Amino acid sequence: MIAAGLLMGGGISGEALAQQVSNLPVVKAVVRTAPATPAPAQASAPLSGDAAVAREANWLQRAGWPLYALVDKFSAGAPLTDQANCIAVAVYHEARGESLEGQMAVAKVIMNRAASGQYPTSWCGVVKQPWQFSFVNPRTGYMPSVDQTSAAWRKALGVTRLAVANAVQSVPTDCLWYHADYVAPSWGRRLTRVEKIGAHIFYRS
Repeated sequence: MIAAGLLMGGGISGEALAQQVSNLPVVKAVVRTAPATPAPAQASAPLSGDAAVAREANWLQRAGWPLYALVDKFSAGAPLTDQANCIAVAVYHEARGESLEGQMAVAKVIMNRAASGQYPTSWCGVVKQPWQFSFVNPRTGYMPSVDQTSAAWRKALGVTRLAVANAVQSVPTDCLWYHADYVAPSWGRRLTRVEKIGAHIFYRS
C-alpha cells in the first residue's frame, strides 16, 4: 500500500522509490495471545452421609440453632441403615416421652455399648440383647412396630441421624447404663451416676 501510493504520485524514479522505501521504519508485528484458561479446580470428594450431617449440624450449632431445631431439620433425610434404624426404634419405644436431650442420651448409650467391648458389637445386637431393653421380646428379639406418621417417630429419626453422626454432645462414651427413676435396680448401686435427664438416670462404671 505504501509503495503503490508513492508510485501513483508520479515523478519518482524507481531508484528514488527504493531509497524511500528502505528508509521507512520497520513495523514489528505484535501477536496477542489469549490468556490461558485456568484449569477448573478439582471437586472435593463427596462427604459420606454421616460426615455431611456432622458438618452441617456443627455449622448450624455455631449459628445458634438449638437442639429442637436440629432434630426437626434432620428428621428428614436419607433412609437410615438397618443398624441405625434399630437405634431409632429404641429411642421411640424407650424415650419418646422424654426430652430431646434424654432421647439423645438413650441413643448414645446404645452406641457406647457397641463400642465398649462388653456388649454386642452392632447397634442392633445391643438393642436386641435379651433382657436389656424392656420393649424387645427377650426370647425372639422381636421389636414392636412404630407409628411412622407420628411426630414421635420423626423426632426419633432426627435424634438418630445426629447421634450416629456424633454431631451433638451428650453423655460420655463410658456411660453404658440407665434406668427409669421409678425403679431402683441393685446394679445401680455398683455404678457411678453420671446424670439424671428427665425420668432416666445414667451411669458409668
